[in-house]
Amino acid sequence: MKGKALAAIGLKALAAGFIGFEPELFAAAQIRDDGQSQAIDGNPPAAKHALGHARPLCGEQIAAIVGKLAAQLQGCVGGHGVNLGEAKDNCKMSVITPPTRQAALVLFSGGQDSTTCLAWALQHYPRVETLGFDYGQRHRVELEARLNVLREIKAAFPHWAAKLGEDHLLDVNVLGQVSETSLTRDVAFKMEATGLPNTFVPGRNLLFLTLAGALAYRRGTDVLVTGVCETDFSGYPDCRDDTMKAMQLALSLGMDKRLLIETPLMWIDKAQTWALAEQLGGERLLDIITEHTHTCYLGDREHRHAWGYGCGQCPACELREKGWRTWQA
Repeated sequence: MKGKALAAIGLKALAAGFIGFEPELFAAAQIRDDGQSQAIDGNPPAAKHALGHARPLCGEQIAAIVGKLAAQLQGCVGGHGVNLGEAKDNCKMSVITPPTRQAALVLFSGGQDSTTCLAWALQHYPRVETLGFDYGQRHRVELEARLNVLREIKAAFPHWAAKLGEDHLLDVNVLGQVSETSLTRDVAFKMEATGLPNTFVPGRNLLFLTLAGALAYRRGTDVLVTGVCETDFSGYPDCRDDTMKAMQLALSLGMDKRLLIETPLMWIDKAQTWALAEQLGGERLLDIITEHTHTCYLGDREHRHAWGYGCGQCPACELREKGWRTWQA
């Protein structure tokens, strides 16, 4: 990294990496001359959030900061950081297992993705708590589903049950007051002029992560786990990797505490999510996901399919079914 590429990096941008982020976030990206990030060895860009129009550095500042960054990256890649060489089936998934973090808070809706993330967290952390949100969603049956999933996981996996801590549910019905979407209003699903489906609830994940960060602060937890994904999704901008990195920085700085946002599903599709669940918990976890998780936007628990319950026609059901069929093929 030299010349224009270094000059494009601002002091605040690099400082963000040391203050608010784990060093492994910078291990999978390099900087181009135009100040953007690009992937290395097929891995997703991880540092794009740290770039912008910040004041350029002088030569001595660059040398000092890059030296620190290189030292951190060397320790990270050689120790417990991002594993760049073990991405399974080219799914661009890297597993982060920080050695000093002991507890995680999982944003848990009771759906397929959040249940898989819960299993992932239970596999990686000694103590795990869960957090759900009541925001006036039409598919309120998911609030019941999440309790059923927790009960079934505790019964099927005693070693995970010992790690499971308190379950939290927050009332955020204010989202329904500020959004006109098909998830909070009785309207048909359609595409908007923005190119996004009207199932997009603006600010939902931003609010969820902010509240999760506040709860984690009070509970002495410094890891948030969420099931967002930008590989096989509906195009929601608050599910993107850039958004997660920006939220991680904002929460870390705003609370003066280094929070880590884990996104185990970010670079895998729905078929690979089914495969990951099988890897984590075998047939028992797959049965729980099929029988007890809820994904359908219409709250349909009457129609049973090979991939679980749902109307089979809403965007969420279509993604889940497509992933299941691809995984089974």
